[in-house]
Amino acid sequence: MAQLEIRSLSVNFGGVQALSSVDFTVEQGQVYAIIGPNGAGKTTIFNCINRIYKPESGSIRFEGKELVHRKMSDIPKMGMSRTFQNIALFKHLSVLENLLLGSHNRLKADVLSAGFFYGRALKEELAIREKAERIIDFLEIEHTRKSIVSLLPYGIQKRVELGRALVSSPKILLLDEPMSGMNVEETEDMARFILDIQEEMGTTMVMIEHDMGVVMDISDQVCALDFGKKIAEGTPEEIRRDPKVIKAYLGEAS
Repeated sequence: MAQLEIRSLSVNFGGVQALSSVDFTVEQGQVYAIIGPNGAGKTTIFNCINRIYKPESGSIRFEGKELVHRKMSDIPKMGMSRTFQNIALFKHLSVLENLLLGSHNRLKADVLSAGFFYGRALKEELAIREKAERIIDFLEIEHTRKSIVSLLPYGIQKRVELGRALVSSPKILLLDEPMSGMNVEETEDMARFILDIQEEMGTTMVMIEHDMGVVMDISDQVCALDFGKKIAEGTPEEIRRDPKVIKAYLGEAS
């Protein structure tokens, strides 16, 4: 079942064509990777999905609902979460506090019960804390739960950001270079967590990633971009052999 459909998506920045009629479909439960050289338009796609950018033309449909005219605040409420290439945590807060903030869009208590912290507000708070603790255990960061995020190693901060995105129980998780800046051990751990999220939570994931080893190992489908255009789409093995992808990454001998 198609969960996310991108059709003829085009974005211009002045005279620069960032995306040109890009199409792809993400099926429910997939790990779908978007690859391409720097400047290919990968993060621009995420920014259009999240409504940070408004495309010149095209359609973005999530579970059959058009997103192009939605407000930015609607997107997480519909069931999407995102991580960023550059870590976007509240670094003066603890790990647990950062995770709790990831569920703010799910709160439905009225002002009165929230102000006096009773009834629905109390139930929601307890449920959110329980979910955050489960995610902390899942990502194996129990020993850091009360630590201030800015004092933690980079690889652990990346896990915290992933955890914050997971606390809201997203239907689709957008991962913007989840392995960037990591050493080999940290990369292997993150790849394992992504596969566990897919298997145990059934979450669909769309991943931008430069590490081709990771892409080939954990992706179900891959979309390759170059200069804002889709040049190939298929299984990791098909993408590995595609001459247009090889040319985009390695160039062409004169």
